[in-house]
Amino acid sequence: MNSVSRSLGWQSLCVGLALALLMSLGFWQLRRLDWKEALIARVEARANLAPVALPPLSDWPRLAADDYDIRHVQMRGRFDFAGLALVFSQAPPRGGMEPGFLVLTPLRLESGGVVLVNRGFVAQSKAAGGAWRSGPGGAVTITGLMRSPQARNSFTPADDPAKSQWYTLDPVNIAAALKLEEAAPFLVQQDSGGESALGQADGLSRVFTGAPEIPNNHFSYAVTWFGLAAALAIVFAFYARGRLAAR
Repeated sequence: MNSVSRSLGWQSLCVGLALALLMSLGFWQLRRLDWKEALIARVEARANLAPVALPPLSDWPRLAADDYDIRHVQMRGRFDFAGLALVFSQAPPRGGMEPGFLVLTPLRLESGGVVLVNRGFVAQSKAAGGAWRSGPGGAVTITGLMRSPQARNSFTPADDPAKSQWYTLDPVNIAAALKLEEAAPFLVQQDSGGESALGQADGLSRVFTGAPEIPNNHFSYAVTWFGLAAALAIVFAFYARGRLAAR
């Protein structure tokens, strides 16, 4: 075996390992695609169901996020507008370009306990004042989606309760900072439109339209990995043929 053949043998081994890696990544993305499509279907089905009664206070400590997240619920109570919390947020879809805040307001339930309600979005330029700081003083019926605490990532700034600066929808820590007793470990994202949104008389932008949008780019990722594998195989085939012809 001459030097060219030995060189191509080692190169073929390396290329084969790279191809195996690229193909495995492509098939992994296809498996993720199946999982994500099933998740989206489950979330959409849950969000579009008729609202049911909110779980009672006694059940809250045992609730698992996978069991209640995106559950459509109805509850009745009185808003406590002395306990507002603003959570920094980019503008939601169809909510404009300017960042602002999600307005969380405690709802003291007639059945007992307190739930932080995400009432909507207010742009940063309008946060200094507005009708969103107050609302109905009597009992109201609210429908919306139960939401689990928002996950943090390495780019999320740290919350600063002392300065009322929040960057994550964390109902436990926010309720503790507001000194709320018997507070729920979840949020309720108030429905948009209709009587359940109280006619949007508070000036908040409610652009929630059922199930949240879940990114699903796994098919394009799979195509990318398979495309890279095909390109590597074709390039190496031409390279090897050229080396052998030159020999």
